Amino acid sequence: MDLTVGRAGRRRNNVVTIRDVAKHAGVSPMTVSRVVNGESKVRAPTRDKVAASIKALNYAPNLAARSLASADPVRIALLYSNPSSAYLSEFLIGSLEQSSLIGCQLLIEKCDGPEGAQAAFDKLIAAGAGGFILPPPLCDSAVVRDALEAAGALAVAVDTAEQTNAISTVRIDDFEAARVMTRHLLAMGHRDIALIKGHPNQTSSHRREQGYLSALAEAGLKPLKGRVAQGYFTYRSGLEAAERLLGGRSRPTAIFASNDDMAAAAVAIAHRLKMDVPADVTIVGFDDTALATTVWPSLTTVRQPIADMARTAVMLLVDMIRRRRDGLAPEPMHQMLDFSLIQRDSTAPLAKR
Repeated sequence: MDLTVGRAGRRRNNVVTIRDVAKHAGVSPMTVSRVVNGESKVRAPTRDKVAASIKALNYAPNLAARSLASADPVRIALLYSNPSSAYLSEFLIGSLEQSSLIGCQLLIEKCDGPEGAQAAFDKLIAAGAGGFILPPPLCDSAVVRDALEAAGALAVAVDTAEQTNAISTVRIDDFEAARVMTRHLLAMGHRDIALIKGHPNQTSSHRREQGYLSALAEAGLKPLKGRVAQGYFTYRSGLEAAERLLGGRSRPTAIFASNDDMAAAAVAIAHRLKMDVPADVTIVGFDDTALATTVWPSLTTVRQPIADMARTAVMLLVDMIRRRRDGLAPEPMHQMLDFSLIQRDSTAPLAKR
């Protein structure tokens, strides 16, 4: 119930109401209510439109009224072990914003690799966590999944290509995203395109490599010897991989790094070797984290909606927890969000070099 609306439907003290948000977004008040309450059965474009209106109007849901409806608040946990601070920052922002919006409590716990998962689960379950959000790399860990199953815990895995009947997932199409980026480089005339792979313990790494190889194959090409370098989604691993790719006499004309951290590292190596980016080498990344626009030149990259993926994970998990409380089966759901290619200053057509 919206306690800020009088009998005549007028706002008191200029407080923004759910009806104002609905009018601004062009949807029904019921749709706004569903978004605010974390229900997953709202189409992503509609949910995004409502979220934008909530932000624009600075709408604050009446958490006091909501807490009266349930004496047992929903409490969820975010378990992380990600080496990329840029990725983690985006993920935390999305998780915190959505948790605040729908009035659930978010516990955040660092896990020192999959081997520490069981202890972390025990601690968080004891603290009242009704379910877990697992960003990469924990989303792909068999050890973590086994620990979840043993605990009978609900979970949402983010950015994984593994789909099971036990865990909900949120992801983009990493294969298609990498293929689109590689096609973009090919369209600019590049044929000698190197790849810095992501960590082998993540399914997204494999999918991105396969998308890259597929686009090359479509053009009748395959990577030259030594043009695929192993990375681990860290800046340091990007330095080492870029040094191998650019340190010899034979250099690729373009480098596709599997995340922005490694792409930024490749830019740094190019500068150290007195190479101009993009005049001497084109470099692109993946994720579109804040790092992509803080390096020079700014990175052309694939925009993975990390914060929105986290928001979706929160809503899916809360919905599963509420279904279980209502005596219903918490059916896992699998949602795929859109990606986009963002063109900036780190790329140039081969003919203009």
